[in-house]
Amino acid sequence: MVKSRQWLLAKKPTDMPQLDGPDATFKLTEKDLPEPKDGEIVVKAVYLSNDPAQRGWISPDINPERLYVPPVKEGTPMHARAISEVIESKSSSFKKGDWVFSSTGWSEYGVVPASSCQPAPELPGGMSRTHYLGALGGTGMTAWFGLTAVAQITKDDVVVISGAAGATGSMCVQIAKNIIGCKKVIGIAGTDEKCKWVESLGADTCLNYKKSSFADDLTKATPEFATVYFDNVGGEILDLMLTRMAKHGRVAACGAISNYNSSKERATGLKNWFEIISMRIQVRGFIVLDFMDKVPEAREVFTKALQEGKLKVEGSEHIVECGFEDVPKTWMHLFDGTNQGKLITKLQ
Repeated sequence: MVKSRQWLLAKKPTDMPQLDGPDATFKLTEKDLPEPKDGEIVVKAVYLSNDPAQRGWISPDINPERLYVPPVKEGTPMHARAISEVIESKSSSFKKGDWVFSSTGWSEYGVVPASSCQPAPELPGGMSRTHYLGALGGTGMTAWFGLTAVAQITKDDVVVISGAAGATGSMCVQIAKNIIGCKKVIGIAGTDEKCKWVESLGADTCLNYKKSSFADDLTKATPEFATVYFDNVGGEILDLMLTRMAKHGRVAACGAISNYNSSKERATGLKNWFEIISMRIQVRGFIVLDFMDKVPEAREVFTKALQEGKLKVEGSEHIVECGFEDVPKTWMHLFDGTNQGKLITKLQ
């Protein structure tokens, strides 16, 4: 019988998640896992994916009927995707020693249906398997479908991308500039160092939103206005961007991390909503799950772009190695602005 430590959701947070004290968001426990049944495998989590969307899954303010996945219930393990190693198998699909991509949650070990797992074999060119969690997985697909299917970008577009130094944003920059060949690509990030990195990926320019001159910088960078805005942050930056959109501009609404840790009373609203009406702006929200049937063809595009040097995945990750007891602490880096690219936890 396998024992596994797990991080449970102890109390849904209304503001910033708490790691300690009586209102701690998570609780560390240990339990005996059940014996695997036919068609199941036992996996050991090695790499955990950290995603801003996880914050929405534990919010008490979201109606479960309005969420695209079942929310995490208090007293159950925190949901997460992982790259894991198979340590026991009762399925013909996988054998001991195989690597898989699966939803294990914040658990050291898990018993999961083999049918719910995807193979995670070695990648060509010595690339890390961790890219299955980021550039070559849901993150990259979110960027691709948000730009191509939702915003329907073309070479003639002027594209602005917020959160451009993040996992999804950094892929957006490369897709827009290096694969589609958009006329101008403008990134938005939180430090000068991150902005330089975003520009090294292909952005024509990247603006530091923490500078007092940000609004003026954005105006100067969009003299003819932007035709496409890929929004990862919501809040004040989205509100400002509405004033810089061209007539019939398109907004792909991917995330709203600026308000994820704010109660409804403190959340930042929009003051420039009339811009949507006066400029006939199209705003469309989306979830990558909407496009899963098209993932194989998107992977073909990415494979070709990697071969042609149009897509850089090395250096697009921030891997933090830690003990299982520090999993929530590492996850919190999503909200403090320290990570660049995809944030991944490597369990020691």
